[in-house]
Amino acid sequence: TRTKLSGDRYAGRWLTIVVAAIATFSVYVRTNDAAEPASSTSQPIAGAKSVKIQLSSTAFDNNAPIPRIYTGESDDHSPPLAWEGAPDDAKEFALICDDPDAPSAEPWVHWVIYGIPAEVHALPEGLSANAQLTSPVAAKQGKNSWPSGATVGYRGPMPPPGKTHHYHFKLYALDTKVDSAPSATKSELLKAIQGHVLAEGELIGTYSR
Repeated sequence: TRTKLSGDRYAGRWLTIVVAAIATFSVYVRTNDAAEPASSTSQPIAGAKSVKIQLSSTAFDNNAPIPRIYTGESDDHSPPLAWEGAPDDAKEFALICDDPDAPSAEPWVHWVIYGIPAEVHALPEGLSANAQLTSPVAAKQGKNSWPSGATVGYRGPMPPPGKTHHYHFKLYALDTKVDSAPSATKSELLKAIQGHVLAEGELIGTYSR
């Protein structure tokens, strides 16, 4: 009788272990099946910003000094720019140049230009400061950060004496045409192009006095 009871207890313990193992495995499978969609959607989604436009200038290299002719200490000409590698389905381009090193609450805006046709892949130097351009390219220009004087179009570096400032020329390839009037601000342009950027490119120039 004792042998039989002992065997029954032994079999009972093994049955309990097996049942618990099956239950644990079942919970593990259900948990991992439920978690799988979340982990897959957390992977980076290939999109616009995986494409980089090569923005360059014949006047200066990336992270190199901007020649004086393109600054407020001289003729204040807008520099020549060119780009390649933009998506074929781009409908338009826009460009912003600003200085995050400026002693101001926000980066100092030097240039806002948009409505650049898709077939255009370069801007010649010395564009006029008109809000609406028709030649040599058709485009619109927005407001810079200066409170007086030429407040629309390009105005070049004129930092306080001392440290070197960095001027970020950022180009956006868009999937639509910007429906903004001439003389838009940087913030207005960024709001207008939000969700429409196919690719970006950046060129940084430096200047100090």
